[in-house]
Amino acid sequence: MFEELKPHLVELRKRLGISVAALLVMFFVCFTFWQPLLAWMLAPLKEVLQDDSKVIFTALQEPFFVALKVSFFASFIISLPIIFWQLWLFIAPGLYENEKRLVIPFVAFATTMFIMGSAFCYFVVIPLGFEFLVNFGGDLFTALPKIGEYVGFFTKLLFGFGLAFELPVVTFFLAKIGLVDDRAMKDFFRYAIVIIFLLAALLTPPDILTQFLMAGPLIILYGVSILIAKAVNPAQPIDEETGTENSEKEEA
Repeated sequence: MFEELKPHLVELRKRLGISVAALLVMFFVCFTFWQPLLAWMLAPLKEVLQDDSKVIFTALQEPFFVALKVSFFASFIISLPIIFWQLWLFIAPGLYENEKRLVIPFVAFATTMFIMGSAFCYFVVIPLGFEFLVNFGGDLFTALPKIGEYVGFFTKLLFGFGLAFELPVVTFFLAKIGLVDDRAMKDFFRYAIVIIFLLAALLTPPDILTQFLMAGPLIILYGVSILIAKAVNPAQPIDEETGTENSEKEEA
């Protein structure tokens, strides 16, 4: 069994190696610009902070590790096309020749959807969510957010939204290889709603507004994914007499 898996493991190591190499190169590039990148991350927070509030750090090493986190996250975003390209090359041997030609649309679509999700989070969710959280206590509290905790929270939100917006890409691939069709996704819709709200609760701040701001687009994307599955792998009509798909009846 190991001998059968060995070529796949070698290929996986190769693709991971190229992805990690791209990340490292971009990391060193981004590290030289970590201050403007951090300023970009802090902009939504400073918009809602009170005049007497400041962003602070409480450990001597915290600013350095923040610079590392900021640089790594930026390098990950920049390296996304290479990462998706390597992912496609890893799964390509199991695809048909006409499917292998979809590498450029896959990389472009996957990268675009991740960036769209992150942009939606940055320009819509974060300003509304942070304004609610910072001003929740009114004049009873003075906000002194720690820079390390803020950067971790910020990157988690952007990554979560970017990953969530990959749903149409995943659906396209699963439909292309015949694992899902539009009927299966319609039947799973009620369960998908529950899963979407659970993910929104886990990936967003603990307030209803930001949870709905994540769940709403995901529900819309699920509807788009149903249309994608219908275009790529439409379900066969059900025979009313036997309760089976017509294609199965014809094969019998």
